[in-house]
Amino acid sequence: MPAAIRTAGLTRTFHTKNRTVEAVRGIDLTVEQGEILGFLGPNGAGKTTTLRMLTTLLAPTSGAATVAGHDLIADPRGVRKRIGYVAQAGGVDPVVSVREELTTQARLYRLTKPEAARRTEELAQDLDLTDLLERPCRALSGGQRRRLDIAMALTHEPSLLFLDEPTTGLDPGSRADLWQLVRRLREQRGMTVFLTTHYLDEADALADRLVVVDDGRVAAQGTSAQLKEEYGGSARAGLQDAFLALTGREAKRETERAPVAV
Repeated sequence: MPAAIRTAGLTRTFHTKNRTVEAVRGIDLTVEQGEILGFLGPNGAGKTTTLRMLTTLLAPTSGAATVAGHDLIADPRGVRKRIGYVAQAGGVDPVVSVREELTTQARLYRLTKPEAARRTEELAQDLDLTDLLERPCRALSGGQRRRLDIAMALTHEPSLLFLDEPTTGLDPGSRADLWQLVRRLREQRGMTVFLTTHYLDEADALADRLVVVDDGRVAAQGTSAQLKEEYGGSARAGLQDAFLALTGREAKRETERAPVAV
């Protein structure tokens, strides 16, 4: 089975009037089908730039990548057909209803009106939005909005889902609910999930494997236990200890806004 994501020497350089910035300096990365990958790094490490390249929002300067079975450079449209992407800020229209937002998204993917209506009902049921379908999006809680964001990203039934800091700003209960949803997507649909987060407890709880980037390169990768053992000094160490040893900079502490483990 081919990997869900495979990159080789992926780079991105930005040129400004006064300087050149090498944001990503050569990312070699493999994400297997059905894997939940935690993609970690301090601010300025190249994490967001890498994510934007993998989702076709930003063209690489050099290197190669295959995403969801399609060449990132030669076939970006094919990549977009097979991936879902949930950005940090979300993108729902506060004025329209949840039903209208989901139906419009389905129509944008060229579903017929009956197909769009059916898909809306399916997504609402799968993501616990059925009772909210007639509610305007502005009236949703933070957790409900994130569920709607994910539902919209799943409209075209992608095989690979990118989640960019999906729980930032959510209360502990909503974070725990979103964790359960991510697990369910993988367990029930075999979905591959590429997760960026600043919450180390979130990465520890959800990800099968972690990749830590710093200074535009992969600094380390492995399971949470492996990183704790190798860089934190013990498998019983906190992921925070391993992260600090790797980068010298702090991410969100595990105790900050941490939900009850589920």
